[in-house]
Amino acid sequence: MLRGCPVTVGLAVLLTAAAAGLSSACSGSAARQIDYVVDGALITYNTNTVTGAASAGAQAFARTLTGFSYHGPDGQVIADHDFGTVSVVGGTPLVLDYQIADNAVYSDGRPVTCDDLVLAWAAQSGQYPAFAAASQAGYVDIVNIDCSPGQKKARVSFAPDRTIVDYTQLFTATSMMPSHVIGEELGVDVTGALLGHNMAVVDNIARLWNSIWDLKPGLKADILGKRFPSSGPYKIDKVLDNGAVVLVANDRWWGTKPLTRRITVRPAGADIQDRLNHRDVEVVDIATGSAGALITPDDYQRTDTPSAGIEQLIFAPRGPLSQTPARRALALCTPRDLIARDAGVPIANSRLNPAGDDVVSQSDGSAEANQFLRSDPAAARAALGGAPLAVRIGYRAPNARLAATVGGIAKACAPAGITVSDAASGSTGPQTLTDAKIDVLLASTGGATGSGSTGSSAMDAYDLHTGNGNNLSGYRNGQIDGIISALAVSADAGDRARLLADGAPVLWADMPTLPLYRQQRTLLTLKKMYAVSSNPTRWGAGWNMDRWVLVR
Repeated sequence: MLRGCPVTVGLAVLLTAAAAGLSSACSGSAARQIDYVVDGALITYNTNTVTGAASAGAQAFARTLTGFSYHGPDGQVIADHDFGTVSVVGGTPLVLDYQIADNAVYSDGRPVTCDDLVLAWAAQSGQYPAFAAASQAGYVDIVNIDCSPGQKKARVSFAPDRTIVDYTQLFTATSMMPSHVIGEELGVDVTGALLGHNMAVVDNIARLWNSIWDLKPGLKADILGKRFPSSGPYKIDKVLDNGAVVLVANDRWWGTKPLTRRITVRPAGADIQDRLNHRDVEVVDIATGSAGALITPDDYQRTDTPSAGIEQLIFAPRGPLSQTPARRALALCTPRDLIARDAGVPIANSRLNPAGDDVVSQSDGSAEANQFLRSDPAAARAALGGAPLAVRIGYRAPNARLAATVGGIAKACAPAGITVSDAASGSTGPQTLTDAKIDVLLASTGGATGSGSTGSSAMDAYDLHTGNGNNLSGYRNGQIDGIISALAVSADAGDRARLLADGAPVLWADMPTLPLYRQQRTLLTLKKMYAVSSNPTRWGAGWNMDRWVLVR
């Protein structure tokens, strides 16, 4: 929300300030440039791939690729009527009508159409394995999209028994990529190929969907304009050599114009404290402790809040931790109590209710988790039969908190004959784990550096569903698949509690991941910044960056 005095920067700001009930007694001028530091790398425009979902892309592009909804400051889903509307036309089975705004157009002049919905669904439905999608949650339950290519409306029909509770999480901000970019590149009818199951063409579409939106320094303006069009208030102007992305106001945006002309989004590095000391960054949105014990300068203000993501150990599907006994051994000597204490938060025990209420989460698996509460080197050694074990734990560096976590695990597990080495790097992520370059990825939900959460426990739970892209440990269990699927359509608290209780013993026995604690978020802003607020989901503070104002 806005805070302090409104500024005389035009009618839009005055209206925003008035809506917040602020005084208009003071004046100032709005800066044209804001620097925004985020958790992870900015490696792709497509935040729906496995690597994209784990990156900081959602924090950067929430107002560049808009959708039928976005996530507000409490993680709640808010309808975006600038983009379009969603109407429920049937409950059993669930049928939704999506209407895109008549004046919705990409920054390259091409209209936003239902073809973009079809591409988003096909990529994330699980029907076409060539798409490297992070999650199938919700999309896997859609059986048909009625879309006439080039039109502004679509009817989406779900399977008869799949009334998805969190259907508003679908086709949200950053979830829909411009279908016409792929169509023009391949010279094909993308919607026709996807709905007609033309597999030879679909595989080519998937190949481009996976890679055509990769962000690389030095991309020329004509390529950015052609391949990376925007459907929001901002568009990409440049990709800098240091991995930062420069966003500028999109002159084809049909909604309320952004209040700041230019925002540079920068991946967090080791220089955050120096940048704060020199006042050359306006907004910092990172995991608490990742930059060490940050000192807040006098002209900044700091807010620490819990995210909906769970910091966890994600075990590799291959290598020394591919088998359950080895995973359980490492879990047995991991000092979860000390790690959570150092983070200043309670231990997280739930895997299937990660974004849910802490009280519910504690009832989900707390009994089975007790043996993994404190380090027990003797039990760990027994689980290995006395055999030694060498483990490489990786995370995206620099990250002071996670470095300390790995150090604590190494110290606690050494008496068990388990040698833990820190294998962090600036490029560590899901692909590093998949390529067996590390044995454990220390990250948040879905392997993310930041929160990683959709804000929905039912959606986040899919990271343990068979075949899901962000099921990084390669976990397969039919009973757990059934529980995850049932959670997605259950709105009854009692039924959900029963499902969670059924799943907890199985997951603690199989140990595909080891939850540690709910990732906390730190938001630092200059005191003369207005309208910046924290957000527990993967979209972070960037959810409303078009309303940000810096008073000079």
